[in-house]
Amino acid sequence: MTYKKPPLTYADQVKLLQKRKLSVPNTTKAENYLAQISYYRFSAYFLPFQKVKDVFNAGSNFDEILDLYTFDREFRLLVFDAIERIEIAFRTQMIYHLSHKYGSHWQDNPAIFKPPYINPYTGKTVDIFADTQQIICNHCSSKHPEVFIKHYKSHYTKPANPPGWMSIELLTIGELSRLYTVLKDNSDKKAIADFFGLHHTTFTSWIHTLVYTRNLCAHHARLWNREYAIKPDILLKPQHPWLDAAFNTNSHRSFYILSLMKYMLLAANPRGHFKQKWESLLTKYPNLPIQYMGIPTDASGNLIDWKTQPLWK
Repeated sequence: MTYKKPPLTYADQVKLLQKRKLSVPNTTKAENYLAQISYYRFSAYFLPFQKVKDVFNAGSNFDEILDLYTFDREFRLLVFDAIERIEIAFRTQMIYHLSHKYGSHWQDNPAIFKPPYINPYTGKTVDIFADTQQIICNHCSSKHPEVFIKHYKSHYTKPANPPGWMSIELLTIGELSRLYTVLKDNSDKKAIADFFGLHHTTFTSWIHTLVYTRNLCAHHARLWNREYAIKPDILLKPQHPWLDAAFNTNSHRSFYILSLMKYMLLAANPRGHFKQKWESLLTKYPNLPIQYMGIPTDASGNLIDWKTQPLWK
C-alpha cells in the first residue's frame, strides 16, 4: 500500500477534528496550538477520547485533550527532575565508595572491571572500560574542556586523567550505568545499591529503566500512558514502605516507574517534595484518566487508591 495522505493546513486540521465529532469551541485557539504542537504529536492523546478509531466520544472537546497534553508535559518535567536527583546521588555513591576502596583514580584501573566480552546478538566486542577511558580522554582533549579539567591539566602531569571525582562527572547517566554493570566485585555494586535500599541486581535494572525514561523525557516523548519497552525488576524484598503486589502486573507502566523513583528518592532526596508535587499536578488536572498510567483494579473492578499504598502514605 502506498501512503497518499496529503499535508493539511492548520485550519483543515481543525476541520478534520470537527468532522470526527470533536467539539472545538475556539477554532483560532485550536489552530494556534496545532501550530505549536503539530497535529501528529497531539493525536497521541486522542486514545482516551475515542472508543472507535477516528471518532471522538460524545461530549469530547479540544480543551480536554489539550489539558491531557499539558499534563503530560508537566509530568515529564517532574520525572526529569527526580531522575536528576537520583543520578547525582548514584554518581556520588559510586565515586565515594570506589575512591575510598581503590584510590583517587579507580576509574583508570582495569583490574576492578570485568574484561571485554562478545555481544551475542551482534558478534562485536564490548569493552566498557575502554569506552569510558575514551570518553574521559575526549573531554580532556576538547578545545573547550570543563573548568575543572583545565585546572587539573594546568597543575598536574600525572596521572593523565583527573581523579574519579572529576572524571566521573563527565559521564552521562547512561555511561555511568554501563560502568556500574561491569564492576567485577559484586561487593562494590552492593555498597552502592545499599544506599538506595536495593539489592544490586534490582538497582541495576532500575537504573537502566531510568536511563530509558530520561531519554524519553529528553526527546519530549509521551510518558503518562506509555507501555515501557524496558520492564524493571519487581521489588520483592523492600527495605522501605513499598507497593502492594497488585501493582507488580503493571511494572511496565508509568505509575510503577513513578513509584520506583519515589522509593529511590527516599535516599537521594529525603527532604524533597516529590509526593506533594505529584499530588499538586493531579489536583491541577482533576479529569485525568489516571487508569491509563497503570493503576490496577481490585476484585470488583474498581481502581485501587494509590494514596493508600505504604510508599505513598
